[in-house]
Amino acid sequence: MRYFNKGLRITVSMIIICGIIYPLLITGIGQLFFNYEANGSVMKVDGKEVGSELIGQSYTDEKYFNGRLSAVNYNISDDGKEIDSTSGSQNLGPTSDILKERVEKDIEDFLKKNPTVSKDEITEELISQSGSGLDPHITVRGAEIQIDRISKATGISKDRLKTLIEENKEGKLLGLYGNERVNVLKLNIGVDKLLKEK
Repeated sequence: MRYFNKGLRITVSMIIICGIIYPLLITGIGQLFFNYEANGSVMKVDGKEVGSELIGQSYTDEKYFNGRLSAVNYNISDDGKEIDSTSGSQNLGPTSDILKERVEKDIEDFLKKNPTVSKDEITEELISQSGSGLDPHITVRGAEIQIDRISKATGISKDRLKTLIEENKEGKLLGLYGNERVNVLKLNIGVDKLLKEK
């Protein structure tokens, strides 16, 4: 009985510490010091939520920058119905015919939308799916090759679109890892702002 009581006290103590105190402490720290990040980095335009800075979206309108492809279609809805949130990608190897066909189709689709771009200019992230299926960034070069299409669709000058990309450029992680990149949602919010100014 003595061991039972000791075990019960330890169990109850750990439930209180790990199940109540610790989560409340971490939530409080997050809300106090990292409120924006702790609440999903949700971006708003005119008080309306337009998306998360951390999760990519699909853009089909010619006036917007296109982001990375997603194997899970950014997992937002299925025929207008909410679905469980998941992330991931297909694990197709470099010898896969399915992967080869998909990439060739994605290149063809991109070239149709961007007729001033050659196949060799297409950056890797614009035709490859991210590991999570939710990546919100593309390389600076990936954004730059879309300028002609967006300028034609919106009437915004190419120079102004280049400036928009520069204004939204994010450096390498710790100055060492990855490429300079831009957040596609931020770019497209910028496009909308420029259109309102016209």
